[in-house]
Amino acid sequence: MAPKSSDSVEGLRAAGNQSFRNGQYTEASALYGRALRLLQERGSSDPEEESVLYSNRAACHLKNGNCSDCIKDCSSALDLVPFSIKPLLRRAAAYEALEKYQQAYVDYMTVLQIDKSMASALEGINRMTRVLMDSLGPDWRQKLPPTPLVPVSAQKRWDSKSSENHKDSAKSRPKETTTAKNKVPSAGDVERAKVLKEEGNEYVKKGNHKKAIEKYSESLSLSNLESATYTNRALCYLTLKQYKEAVKDCTDALKLDGKNVKAFYRRAQAYKALKDYKASLADISSLLQIEPKNGPAQKLQKEVNQSLK
Repeated sequence: MAPKSSDSVEGLRAAGNQSFRNGQYTEASALYGRALRLLQERGSSDPEEESVLYSNRAACHLKNGNCSDCIKDCSSALDLVPFSIKPLLRRAAAYEALEKYQQAYVDYMTVLQIDKSMASALEGINRMTRVLMDSLGPDWRQKLPPTPLVPVSAQKRWDSKSSENHKDSAKSRPKETTTAKNKVPSAGDVERAKVLKEEGNEYVKKGNHKKAIEKYSESLSLSNLESATYTNRALCYLTLKQYKEAVKDCTDALKLDGKNVKAFYRRAQAYKALKDYKASLADISSLLQIEPKNGPAQKLQKEVNQSLK
C-alpha cells in the first residue's frame, strides 16, 4: 500500500506549507522536521528536496524570532544546494536581526550576483551599507568577510526557475524594477562619487551653483548613500530659488540620516520661501531638539514666527 500523504515526505511538506500559510509556524517547523527525518531515514539522495525542507524550516524559525536556528538551517540548505536564493535571503535577515551586519551584507551581495534586481536584497544592501559606514568608518569594505563568487551554473539555475515561475514573479516585478533603480555602489563607485562631490564643493566656493548641481547629481548617480551630497545640492537649489527641489533633497538626506541638522535647516528655509510656515517651524523644532543652542535656527524661527503674524 502507498503511504498516507501525512506519512510521506511530500505530504508532510504540503502540510507544513499549509500550516505556515495559516501562521502556525511552530507546527509547520515540526512538520518540516518530520519530513527531513523521513527523507534521511530512507537514505534518499535528493539534495534539492532536503535543501528546500531546511530552508522552509528556517523560515519558520525566522518568523518565531529564533534567528540562531534559522541561520543553522539555512547553512544546511546551502551546503546541499549552494547559492540558493531563499536560504541566502533568510540567513541574511537572521544575521541582520542579530546585528551581524557584515555577514548579512555578504549574503545580500551574494544574492545580487544571482539576481541583480532582487528587491529585498537591494534594500538589505542599502541598509547594511549605511550601518557599516556608520559603525566601521570610511574603510568599512576592507573589514568585510570575502563575498563568494557565484558560478555561472548557479545563475543559470536561478534563471531557469524564474522562467518557470514567470507568472508569479510578474506580480512583484514593478516593485523590484523600481527598487533596482537604487544602484548598489561598488567600491570604485563610492570613491568616484566622493571625487565628484568635492568637485561640486569647489564650484560652490566659486559661486557656480549650476555647475555644482551637475557634479552633485553625477555623484549621486554613482552612490546615493551620503546625506552630505544631498544637503550640498539642496544649498545650491536654495541659492537658485529652486525651493521644491531643495525640499526633496533635504528629505532624501533625512532618510539617510534622521538627525542631519543641515537638512532640517535648509528644508526649513525652503519651506519658508514656499510660505509653508508650519512645515518650516516643524523642521526648526526638530533641529533645536538636536542642537538647542543653534543660533541660525533660532534666528530663522523668529523670522518664520514673524511671517505668521
